[in-house]
Amino acid sequence: MSTNQIVTDDIDPIVGAPESTDAVERGSHFAWIDTRGVAGEQVAAVVAAAIHHRIDGIVSDDLSLLGDLPPTVRQIYAGPAELLDGQVDLALRDHGLAPDADLRTTETGVHVVVSDADTLRDACVAVREVAWTVLTFTDPTKIPLEIVIAAAENSGGRTVTVVNDIEDAEIVKLVLEHGSDGLLLTPRNADDVTTLAEVIKPTASSLELTELTVTKVEHIGMGERACIDTCSLLEKDEGCLIGSFSTGMFLSCSETHPLPYMPTRPFRWNAGAVHSYVLTPGNRTRYVSELAAGQPILAIRSTGEVREVRIGRVKIERRPLISVTAAAPDGRTVNVIAQDDWHVRLLGPGGSVNNVTELKPGDLLLGHVPSESRHVGLPITEFCDER
Repeated sequence: MSTNQIVTDDIDPIVGAPESTDAVERGSHFAWIDTRGVAGEQVAAVVAAAIHHRIDGIVSDDLSLLGDLPPTVRQIYAGPAELLDGQVDLALRDHGLAPDADLRTTETGVHVVVSDADTLRDACVAVREVAWTVLTFTDPTKIPLEIVIAAAENSGGRTVTVVNDIEDAEIVKLVLEHGSDGLLLTPRNADDVTTLAEVIKPTASSLELTELTVTKVEHIGMGERACIDTCSLLEKDEGCLIGSFSTGMFLSCSETHPLPYMPTRPFRWNAGAVHSYVLTPGNRTRYVSELAAGQPILAIRSTGEVREVRIGRVKIERRPLISVTAAAPDGRTVNVIAQDDWHVRLLGPGGSVNNVTELKPGDLLLGHVPSESRHVGLPITEFCDER
């Protein structure tokens, strides 16, 4: 039997799975820290870091540790039920064990170790029957996790996947685009907690775009420009924000529209000259010349919708260049230098496609005009005059 059949053929939909009383927003990711495997001298620092970074929950078999946590952190007990002398926020039990009578006043979760087809089936049932399912996968493939996530779709249950390290956490977060609801890590030290908090931090889902009015178009001769090839297929109104100044960037157009003499490249931006800034996650800018395969970059639609995509390749070549200058509504000057060719395009209001060689003063384009200046790519409030 294939693993896909486990879900589609063997599991009846179970409605009415108990809703948890958690404060974690649906659709967001959260993290739990497991202190049971943390070296004794590191536990206090790990707990302090978890509280500071507002980690959702701490798993422990030490009731005194859990009892000292502030109400902002979920108390998750994973020890013997007979030792539970008071109510915690959540009690974990291994799959197959009946809930203890002493736990009736405490929300419970189930831990399932997935190692074969039978335990995968158990996990798929659990995520539709209980509010919290903690998953440990013994094999490195992420296919079983994909199946469990699919089984949990539209149920009241949450999945929390045990991850081995930060790199594993980044992958698990993205499985089937949505990923596991929660990540459970046994950190080595407080630094791991800090990094995990960054992994689960939500990225901006939208960005304010504004209309830019073209004031000058100049053919400026030869220079180096870059193409950014991504690992994603881009939409027709999707681009990256790029510009000569950190105070304003244009929305470039992907090569998703027909071109003479060549097929479309729906993964590519013919971005701009190598000195240009491009907007990346974390509200940070990078020089186009610094970008490399594997790094993240932001893809922005003409509606302002934002997503993170990964770079597959950056190709720098010597080409004729064109300079486009525009004015923002507040009077600021915005500039971009791109390849001087008809097939290079910038997006305008409503997702309109504008070939750079046909631009003229008065044309409207879309861009982003942040309120801050930049220092080493990071926003900073200071005087900065870019020309």
